[in-house]
Amino acid sequence: MKSGLVRVRIPPSPTGFCHVGTARMAILNFLFARRHGGQIIFRSEDTDKERSNAAYEEDIIESLKWLGLEWEEFYRQSERTLIYKKYLEQLINADKAYISVEESKKEPGKMASVVRLRNPGTLITFHDLIRGDITFDTAELKDFAIARSVVDPLYHFAVVADDAEMSITHVIRGEEHISNTPRQILIQEALGLARPQYAHYPLHLAADKSKLSKRKGDVSVRDYREKGYLPQALLNYIALLGWTPPSGREVMDLNDMIKEFNIEDLHRSGAVFDIEKLRWFNRQYLTKMPEKIFANETMRIMAETLDVRGVAWSENVGRSLVTLVRERISVWEDLRALVSEGEFDYFFTDPKLDRAEIPEKGKDPANAARHLDTINKILADSPNELFADQNKIKEAVWSYATKEGRGAVLWPFRYALTGRARSPDPFEVAAIIGKEPTLRRINSAISILGNA
Repeated sequence: MKSGLVRVRIPPSPTGFCHVGTARMAILNFLFARRHGGQIIFRSEDTDKERSNAAYEEDIIESLKWLGLEWEEFYRQSERTLIYKKYLEQLINADKAYISVEESKKEPGKMASVVRLRNPGTLITFHDLIRGDITFDTAELKDFAIARSVVDPLYHFAVVADDAEMSITHVIRGEEHISNTPRQILIQEALGLARPQYAHYPLHLAADKSKLSKRKGDVSVRDYREKGYLPQALLNYIALLGWTPPSGREVMDLNDMIKEFNIEDLHRSGAVFDIEKLRWFNRQYLTKMPEKIFANETMRIMAETLDVRGVAWSENVGRSLVTLVRERISVWEDLRALVSEGEFDYFFTDPKLDRAEIPEKGKDPANAARHLDTINKILADSPNELFADQNKIKEAVWSYATKEGRGAVLWPFRYALTGRARSPDPFEVAAIIGKEPTLRRINSAISILGNA
């Protein structure tokens, strides 16, 4: 690394929502700049007038800030026309560029003017911090267009002018931009501008190793946010796509990543975006979330989702389910799905029971009724305090269940409480719903078994 203040740019094109590719570019630039005590410039490259949209720009800014990123300076290319005009006129006046009148590509048969760079057709070699030296023969580029007019620059020209004006020292971007580099270097040389250092990292890939893009399968950050992924988890996972920290750690906060980040450590092959691995990361952060924050979000989601389904909400019951929920979900979307599918209904409302399912499969209904009657008497005679601890409920019925056969006793007990073949053990359910609902459900199952 040469001495001097490091300055990098985050240059998204606001033609769509902030996708993972944009976030990854921003994260890598952020880590590099902060690792070297440098500065970050956010540059909205909105020169595509037909596709650029202020709403997309706002989404990109909001999404990157949600991930925990920040920058020192902000620019918008659409507001910098006079700067580009100055540089274009400089080239035209020096006969290093010229105005050409030719058939419009957008409107065949109609003539339009473009500004073209006089290409010297030289060999260009630049050093890539990740890939080493890369050489291009620029003769095949011919005299390429750099502007539609002196007040309407094309992408390559605007980028070069901005990088110079903003004193960008390092251009860190995806490998799809490698082919853009010789054009930009030719423009730099024609203008007599300094060349920044380049680093082109491999793209991240779909599970089938195919290329992801904004238009093909590269999900937006807002989608993950809406599904309940935590910003720290998404940031952590994206940062480690194609990068292995020297420590080998996976779960790292932003400060730890900054301390370990080295641009040369980025892998040279594409990294597969694995949604299951992202879920794993999110679970690590969910399990570390402070109890109060986790509980509040759990109850908010459960209350909202149950309300949509018309199931009465109980805050006391919901609070009792927090530990159970933490054991079962990797992302908040999982909780919404479980509640929507009725997985927790029996905690809030008495279940509908199927007479054939109350006994353990293949067992005599009369025996099931006898076991439930015995459990009912044991629990009815127990003090209310017993229901504050699932272990004490278990102790109260365990000897009887062991004597009579645990499956034969506990299956109808659990089914009577939940109406489900799969659910938490009956002691946990009883402790959460309380004594009165427990006895009511047991008696209901006994009544159903008695009505042959």
